[in-house]
Amino acid sequence: MDEIVLDFYKNKNVFITGHTGFKGTWLSRVLLKAGANVTGYALKPHSDTSLFEQTKTANDIHSIIEDIRNSDSLKKELLNARPEIVIHMAAQPIVRLSYKEPVKTYEINVMGTVNILEAVRSCPSVKSFINVTTDKVYENKEKPSGYKENENLCGFDPYSSSKSCSELVTYSYRNSFFNYIDAPAISTARSGNVIGGGDYSEDRIIPDCIKAANKGKEIIVRNPDSVRPYQYILDCLYGYFLLAEKQYKNKSLEGAYNFGSEEGSCVKTGELASIFCEVFGQGAKWHAQDNDGPHETNFLKLDSSKSREILGWKPKCDVRAVVKKTVEFAKLKTDVERKKCIDNQISEYLTSYET
Repeated sequence: MDEIVLDFYKNKNVFITGHTGFKGTWLSRVLLKAGANVTGYALKPHSDTSLFEQTKTANDIHSIIEDIRNSDSLKKELLNARPEIVIHMAAQPIVRLSYKEPVKTYEINVMGTVNILEAVRSCPSVKSFINVTTDKVYENKEKPSGYKENENLCGFDPYSSSKSCSELVTYSYRNSFFNYIDAPAISTARSGNVIGGGDYSEDRIIPDCIKAANKGKEIIVRNPDSVRPYQYILDCLYGYFLLAEKQYKNKSLEGAYNFGSEEGSCVKTGELASIFCEVFGQGAKWHAQDNDGPHETNFLKLDSSKSREILGWKPKCDVRAVVKKTVEFAKLKTDVERKKCIDNQISEYLTSYET
């Protein structure tokens, strides 16, 4: 991440929804490094083990523990924070859970988006808004060339569908309520599967690998032949930072943007598990198991040429390097070490990024 991006965020007021999650914690810590004033709005972490708690991030930002579905509270806190930039990440993000809890998934992912956009409407300080969605918003025909931002939105499962709806809500609000010259710039950011230290989510391949390997158990892989784009958490967040800055300065750049991985980082799940076992060592192994769960796509890829051409964004880390960084974190024993590791990885990334 170049110094121009870092300088832009110094002393800026930034409001994040979903700050207690995996992505939200990393995002908060990068913003702290950049000298921003960070306000977070989210529920408590979903499990006893969370990166947010391990890094003691609540001590470094203004952390509000509240539900995105509480529209009155959300509007009040946004007005109090007077942010210039809002990044919306609060979500129910797990595909398999969305089959079990579809109503809750739609409430959080769709009405949560409506609530934050309504709050932004009433907050004159906001200049740049990003709704973080997913690569799964597209009508997936499993084509090899990758999806562009102008292709059909039609997520298959309740999670993906709710995120497609969130995209449409954002599109409608941008056209209906933020279509004047001095209005905040409104965009959506679509990214694939991110990897990094401190992800403890259920039903994600690297967290599942770590849990099994730490217990000395063989790793179970449900869909070893499914192909996904995997990328480093900081490569993904770098895209969000660039987009928020560029559209802040030039509203005409608002819209939808893909932030996918490099060609070589789009790999089969079984291949990723093999890379993990090699990096982790200690005799780690995996085996395939028939998937008796709900539908999951076999191939999904993004075309990120728009982000490269308009924003100057590019991912830096290949999948093997990302797994190494994640395993490095996973083998640490204390929260002091974990916080230091995350902050060091951020510093290394910021220092070494070449534009």
